[in-house]
Amino acid sequence: MKILTDMRSLSRIKRPVVTLGNFDGLHLGHLRIIRKVRERAMRLGCPSLVYTFDPHPLKVVAPEKSPQLLLRLPDKVRLIKEEGIDCLLLARFTKEFAALHPRRFVLDSVVSCAAQEVWVGHDFSFGRKKSGTVEYLKTLGEEFGFKVNVIPAYKKAGAIVSSSRIRALLLAGNVGGAAHLLGRPYSIHGRVVKGRGDGRALGFPTANLAVTSELIPDGGVYAVMAIFNAKAHPAVLNIGTAPTLTSGKKESVEAHLLDFKGNMYGKSMEIRFFRRLRAEKRFKSASALAKRIEMDVERAARIFAKSRAPL
Repeated sequence: MKILTDMRSLSRIKRPVVTLGNFDGLHLGHLRIIRKVRERAMRLGCPSLVYTFDPHPLKVVAPEKSPQLLLRLPDKVRLIKEEGIDCLLLARFTKEFAALHPRRFVLDSVVSCAAQEVWVGHDFSFGRKKSGTVEYLKTLGEEFGFKVNVIPAYKKAGAIVSSSRIRALLLAGNVGGAAHLLGRPYSIHGRVVKGRGDGRALGFPTANLAVTSELIPDGGVYAVMAIFNAKAHPAVLNIGTAPTLTSGKKESVEAHLLDFKGNMYGKSMEIRFFRRLRAEKRFKSASALAKRIEMDVERAARIFAKSRAPL
C-alpha cells in the first residue's frame, strides 16, 4: 500500500475509486465502505484510495470537543493495509485546511486525481464548518465527472454502529459489546514501567503499563491478551486504584500474564480486551484479594482454553 502525506502526490494516482472520512476506530460501518471501495476498484481495474485526516479534525477546530480516539494512527494505517487498499492519503489537518470551501476541498482531493467514483457514508460532510453535504458532493460529481455512492448506516442490534456508541460501551466496561461493533477486540498500547510491586507480593507479578492510547475502558478486572515481542500471552488486567492495598486515587493499568515470567521493563505492549470479569473492589485483607485474583486467573484461563480469540 502506498502511503501519501502530500496532497500534491494525489496527481500521481490515476482514476482511482476513493473514500473519504475520519474512520476513527475503523469499526464495521467503516470497513463496509472500505471493502466496497476495494471491490469496486478491482472490478474497474483501477487503484483504490482511502483519504483520511491526521490529526482528527476536532483536535484542531475544537479541542475541547474532541473525543478520545479509539485507534492510534499506526494501527489505522495497518488495518487499512490489511483490507487490501492500494493507496492511503494522510491529509495533514490544519486550521487553514479546515477553512477550505467544500468546492475547493473536492477540487484538491477528488478532482486532482480524476477519481472515477467516490464512496462515502450517509453522514459524510466536508469543507468549512462541515457545510459540504452529500447532496452537494453529488452536484460536484455531475460537474466534474465522478460518480458518488452513499452507503446507508450500518446497524447491529437495532442501532447504528458508530464510534460514539463504541466509546460509550468501553467507558461502561462492555468490551465484548465494543468488539462486536469493531469486528475485533479493542486494544490499548503502552510501555511497561516499574510499579509498586504489590502484585509480586501477592504472588501475581504484574506488568505496570504507562498507557499511550487515549481511551482506557472503565475500571475493573478483564481477561485480555498481552502482545509483546510479537507474541500473544493470555493475561488478567486490572484497571483501577488498588483500593485494598493503597489509599491513593491514582489509577494504574496492570497485567498479570498467565504464561510468562521474566523481565518486561521497557517493553512496548498491546492489550487486547476480551471480557470483563468483575468490577474492582476493596477486600478485607491482602490475602482475601489474593484468593480472588486466583479465581480471576482461573476464569481467564478457562475463557482462553475455549478460544484464543473469544468475542
